[in-house]
Amino acid sequence: MNKQLKVLFIGTYVPKECGIATFTFDLLNSVSREDNDVHCEVIALNDPSETYDYPEEVVFQIQRDRIEDYYRAADFINQSDTDIVCLQHEFGLFGGNAGDYIFALLSGINKPVISTMHTIIQKPEPEYRVSTEKLIRYSEKLIVMSQTAVGMLKDIYKASEDKIELIFHGVPDCPFNNCSKYKTKLNLKGDPLVLTFGLLSQNKGIESMLDALPEVVSQYPDLVYLVLGATHPVIKKNFGEAYRQYLQNKVSELGLEKNVVFHDKFVEKEELCDYILASDVYVSPYLSREQIVSGALTYAIGMGKAIVSTPYWYAQEMLSDRRGLLVDFGDTTGFRESLLHLIENPEECDNMRKKAYDFGRKMTWKNVGKQYNMVFTRALKNYSAYSTMKKFNFLPNLLPEVKLDYLKLLTDDVGIIQHTNLGVPARHYGYSTDDVGRALVALTQLIDNQKKAEELWKLITTYLSFLEHAQTDTGHFHNFMSYKREFLDEKGSEDTLGRAVYGLGHVVSCPYLSKNIRTLAHTLISRAGHEMGKLVYPRAKAYTMCGLYEMLRTGVDADEFEVVFNSRRDAVKSIDSLISKDTFESTFINHANSLVDLYEANRKEDWNWFEPTVTYSNAKLSESLLLAYNYTKNRTYRKVGLATLDFLTEIQWKGDFFDMVGNQGWYSYNGEKPIFDQQPIEAGYLTQAYISAYEIVRDRKYLELARYSFEYFLGRNRLQTVMYDYSTGAVCDGLNRDGMNCNQGAESIVCFLMALSSLNKHINKALSTILQSRVSDEVDDETLQKRKSFLSANQVE
Repeated sequence: MNKQLKVLFIGTYVPKECGIATFTFDLLNSVSREDNDVHCEVIALNDPSETYDYPEEVVFQIQRDRIEDYYRAADFINQSDTDIVCLQHEFGLFGGNAGDYIFALLSGINKPVISTMHTIIQKPEPEYRVSTEKLIRYSEKLIVMSQTAVGMLKDIYKASEDKIELIFHGVPDCPFNNCSKYKTKLNLKGDPLVLTFGLLSQNKGIESMLDALPEVVSQYPDLVYLVLGATHPVIKKNFGEAYRQYLQNKVSELGLEKNVVFHDKFVEKEELCDYILASDVYVSPYLSREQIVSGALTYAIGMGKAIVSTPYWYAQEMLSDRRGLLVDFGDTTGFRESLLHLIENPEECDNMRKKAYDFGRKMTWKNVGKQYNMVFTRALKNYSAYSTMKKFNFLPNLLPEVKLDYLKLLTDDVGIIQHTNLGVPARHYGYSTDDVGRALVALTQLIDNQKKAEELWKLITTYLSFLEHAQTDTGHFHNFMSYKREFLDEKGSEDTLGRAVYGLGHVVSCPYLSKNIRTLAHTLISRAGHEMGKLVYPRAKAYTMCGLYEMLRTGVDADEFEVVFNSRRDAVKSIDSLISKDTFESTFINHANSLVDLYEANRKEDWNWFEPTVTYSNAKLSESLLLAYNYTKNRTYRKVGLATLDFLTEIQWKGDFFDMVGNQGWYSYNGEKPIFDQQPIEAGYLTQAYISAYEIVRDRKYLELARYSFEYFLGRNRLQTVMYDYSTGAVCDGLNRDGMNCNQGAESIVCFLMALSSLNKHINKALSTILQSRVSDEVDDETLQKRKSFLSANQVE
């Protein structure tokens, strides 16, 4: 038994009234009818504010101008059992510049794409050239409907001939009949009956035909010219019925009221076929040469009509070999003479009809369906995940070297300037305690010897000086300082307090820093002791726990600093006494217990989280409980820490990249996860949390996830965008719906450095093992380098 092939079509779809919607519907049905082992579904595109009662085969909808829908559609496709994606491509169907929103979808899927190209531009503007070239790159096969289109793809866009398939536009398989039967069925008059059909717009050139009719009607007064079709929805929305009214006024001016009939309706396919079969002559007076396909003309050919057309590209090719008559654009005389010639030469007219009908047999939907299925089968057979363009083949094998140039650029003698304009420090934003606290974490994590401590001494003392100045009389901290060195708030948020303690705790626990520096840091934390005990917000507690953990794990107590503190009382703001280790420990455990209580109050079967909404700095909550377990060995902390970290993985890991919760609304239980704006801080904190999880449970998956979350900065993200600047050490501020935020603020670079140092710690341990074995094993330099590369790429410890 053959495995069922599942094809997913992307395009507009019935009941939407447009030519491509009808084409997609007919193509889907022809493909599925010709092979019982083919199952078809549809992703339908809608214009803003459109809603349709779609048939059951429509499994997903995209709002044209909402880029998030394209990303979600890509996720849907990847998670489905779809084998082949068949895209109906027309620039105007998709949002963005030259329809480039579609590439948010195409770049994110791991299925072969077959693109049917409904428009190819001979002399494209730059954005249309780029869009076409990207479509060629992302498509396994390109299906076009004329030999002209084949030549244009090869000559203008340099598409490979092997990638191009010529399959004609489909037509219903109707008998070759005389017209009277269908005129009677539709109660139509006209001898002859001349027909133009399709959605009405100014490029149809109907006025050329109207100007040609008076002399023809004077000789054949029973002639009726039927203009069948509703006004194009976009034209009607923007311009109303101005063009139709213009045509109707022209009819009155020419005295053709008895000979010209407008049927303002969108007819279904069966009724449309009856109208075509009822007509004697089909007229296609389009005004633009740049038309690569016409469904209306194709139907007229396939049903054996006598045809008069202007010489647009598709008509020139399809009506060659006397399958129709061509007249120049806007050539009233040509239309008049061609109509008279067909009326007055019935035998020649019949021969023309038969030639068109015979040619049309190769274009029946039955044959088109067979050809598409053959293309699908070949494409799927030839498609290989290893031979096609992979999303993340640009990722480096080695981690970047630690580069502090950009951090130093943002730092002056006061602190870190918060924000930049395109990488240039923006002084009017001033400074932030939040950034300074986290920067102390990043720097102290980099210190593994006395020499490194000396290299970073100036930065660390500058940041510590800022925090000492920012601390209020109550022990809390101001957050924002202007460039004029004026604090802009009475005190910062609870998170600000937590971030300050987070950084200060790392300073206290760093053995390579001087005792004076560590004493000052301990003193500032002690002065914040009362405020730490009053914290309410969970992230503030988590930050505080991470800072206190650093002090507690190293066994630092007030006694260690008492002598220095007493001898330097003039150098620090006085307090009655330094807080004891027991007090710090009590605060630490109380906060851990409160996070567990919060988790128990909010978790559900499919929602292992502390709150009903996932917001910002998320992984720091999980990490703080993992650290609490590491210190207390209370297994409840470990259980909750891992459960919540795994939950963050579940909602953000897409199988080959992290898709962070965006801050455009956050992610609420039973809600929709926002895609943008994504912040690099989430990747940095995830990396740290995974490293902590690995250190505790030694499960290799956490080490691998740490590498992947760090590679978010290097391009392993939804937009496949490298956010880290290797030349400067800067990091861009986030991923937005329109691309990367090219500003490069302090938070981004600090979180990058925190993540990098966490990973490097494990690589350095592994490399140390190799170096120690080098002497005994006599490992040569080339082999050693290979081992280093392997370790950096795979994070083996």
